[in-house]
Amino acid sequence: MALDSIRNIFKIHELRQRILFTVGLLVVYRMGGHIPTPGVDLTAIERFNPGGLLSLFDLFVGGAFQKVTIFSLGIMPYISASIIIQLLGAVIPFFQRLQKEGEEGRRKITQYTRYGTVLIAGMQAMGTAIYLSEQTNPSLLLAGVSKINFILMTILTFTSGTIFIMWLGERITERGIGNGISLIIFIGIIARLPIAVMDELQKFFPGVFGLTGAPRGNIIKELLIIAFMIVIVAAVVLVTRSQRRIPVQYAKRVVGRKVYGGTSTHIPLSVNTAGIIPIIFAQSIMFAPQTVFSFFPDSDFILMLSGWFDPRAPLYMVSYALLIIFFAYFYTAIVFNPVDLADNMKKQGGFIPGIRPGQRTAEYIDRVLTRITLPGAFFFAVIAILPNIMSRMTDVQFYFGGTGLLIVVGVALDTLQQIESHLLMRHYDGFIKKGRMKGRYS
Repeated sequence: MALDSIRNIFKIHELRQRILFTVGLLVVYRMGGHIPTPGVDLTAIERFNPGGLLSLFDLFVGGAFQKVTIFSLGIMPYISASIIIQLLGAVIPFFQRLQKEGEEGRRKITQYTRYGTVLIAGMQAMGTAIYLSEQTNPSLLLAGVSKINFILMTILTFTSGTIFIMWLGERITERGIGNGISLIIFIGIIARLPIAVMDELQKFFPGVFGLTGAPRGNIIKELLIIAFMIVIVAAVVLVTRSQRRIPVQYAKRVVGRKVYGGTSTHIPLSVNTAGIIPIIFAQSIMFAPQTVFSFFPDSDFILMLSGWFDPRAPLYMVSYALLIIFFAYFYTAIVFNPVDLADNMKKQGGFIPGIRPGQRTAEYIDRVLTRITLPGAFFFAVIAILPNIMSRMTDVQFYFGGTGLLIVVGVALDTLQQIESHLLMRHYDGFIKKGRMKGRYS
């Protein structure tokens, strides 16, 4: 069935062109992730290992920051600008009005997001350039390159790289398949997959791909880990697609000779309304202490605190999970307004059976949303700390799970949903014979 659907994809000219266009721009993005920044010593880059908060950036840019390439900042400034604009829409009336102005308002919000991206990218590029210029072990600057020239060139390079990536993402969304920004993050994360696979092969087959070392892997443990990965992916897909559907009925209205309403539908409330934003917020906060501690390497007290905030320490994992649950409720309250939804339903003659329209409806929706957010937030908190738990239990570095897994699964579902829609629109069978593919509700 899946092979037939794949063949059908390339029978549709428009869909084939969109997929090839998307793949082409993603290849351009990956190529840019290997072009070094001017003035950087290529031999020193091999020993450069960013830590703390900077490792979070390196996750989303596919290792481009560690290689100090022109795409070192990746798309994260755009993500930050989008989140800030979205949060401003909840507290500033000007942005609230823009959100309600339809297509014209969305264009203005997109423009403000671009301006914010340039501003944030410039600020991050300045801080990153200063950080890179001050590295002494190893020194990343080429001999004869002054710090001021390196800083100015790096700011220009990093900012331009982010703007170009933003342009690539918008072009993919417009002329390709899937959400361009999400796919850029997606491809950056899975770019690490070959390295992880080669590391595992080294345990059993030394000499493969030039790897050296004695066989040290346990095949039984490896098979159990693979089975565990499959179960975790299935669970993430299940929870990501889970919804609580609230039935809604619309009263009949007679306008002239036409009858409107009289239909039944539902409100799909996702158990993961906030998406991965809570994990990103929580991870940023939890990386901050380690970044501060790195400035005091000779202090015994700071060394003790650093041990408490080690990713495999119980205090770190508990604090991280609690922050994820907190931000899940916080961000859900920002992006989903039960009062506006209840008012719109009342204006259109809609009501929930057994619930009075208006304030009672808003309270009921808010109560249901509060209840279903808790298990979803708890599940994603467990997935986020899963690599730390497995590393502590097996005493090996565990690369599976966490933020990367949630992003990969969510983006894959969204992209497959769009491909499914193109196939069904042209009377082809999709990837699922019974039922229909459903992406994330956001």
